[in-house]
Amino acid sequence: PEQGLIAPGGFYPGADSHSRAYGAYGAVGIGVGSTTLGFGWATGYIYVTVAKQRRVVFSGKLQPWVSGKDIVLRLLQGWGVKQSQGMSVEFVDSDQQLPIPYRNTIANMMAEGEALNGIFAQDGVTEAWYRARGFSLPYPRVVAGDDARYEIDETHDLSSVAPMIAKPFSPGNAFPAEEVATERITFHKAMIGSCTNGGYDDLLQAALVIRGARGIGIDRIGKGYEFIVFPGSGTVKRLIEEPDPRLGGDSIAEVLRRSGAEIRESWCGPCFGQGPDSLSKGERAITSFNRNWQNRMGVGGEGYLASPAVVAASALAGYMAPPSKLGLRWDPEAYGV
Repeated sequence: PEQGLIAPGGFYPGADSHSRAYGAYGAVGIGVGSTTLGFGWATGYIYVTVAKQRRVVFSGKLQPWVSGKDIVLRLLQGWGVKQSQGMSVEFVDSDQQLPIPYRNTIANMMAEGEALNGIFAQDGVTEAWYRARGFSLPYPRVVAGDDARYEIDETHDLSSVAPMIAKPFSPGNAFPAEEVATERITFHKAMIGSCTNGGYDDLLQAALVIRGARGIGIDRIGKGYEFIVFPGSGTVKRLIEEPDPRLGGDSIAEVLRRSGAEIRESWCGPCFGQGPDSLSKGERAITSFNRNWQNRMGVGGEGYLASPAVVAASALAGYMAPPSKLGLRWDPEAYGV
């Protein structure tokens, strides 16, 4: 999307289960196998079974420190064992308060919801995002018709969603971060990145928490664990080195490094248990990744899932906790993205 290659109204099969993220941009993104994708390259089309429909209407006001990650973890928690198996999930942002990065996380993790795809129909938020980047929209706006019918039609009140942390070994095994904080769960690694939460705005969210904490005397991570960041793309890695006015002219990378974070190259890495940062037996990590299945981040390791803000706050606190546990007070001008 950041290169203008994904457009609202388009249909994009990808050989990655998290191609579902394209739904954040008003497109249909589905994950397919390499054989199916090869067939598509050779013929120009693929076969898809029309899925049953599920609509999720978001109402209510977004609460402090809550992001797309918290919303989707709460959804997966509520959907239970069956999740949305094979369904096409349409998300309706009634008040258009969810920015594209939040939508990206929600649509992306429809892979963990076992849905065929997730999609936010093109709206003012979508169009503003493309307009700000100088991208033209090749198709007319596509939305559900008045006679659309849904197998499941539900409403979720965003005012009831709090920052969340998912414990092993399922993204749906999620609990309010304030509740988890009382357990003072420590970790060996705090990691931010992946296709789910490795975008510029995701890393900015973490940097804003760190900058805010510095203002109240908390400026570095503790000893005995690592804080590691994986930018979501080469473009993101380049951009986080540039000054950002919201950080007082510092770059995201400067703020992160000053806190003790290490910035790696852009790749999946420990999100699927690869590379030197993957977990060893007995190690525990809090991450902004999308999957915390058994052995996913490394054989014998335990992965926890949270938003970049919660991971950053945890890195500073030394145990799993939301930003409020650092003593930070929510200010949309200071911390909203």
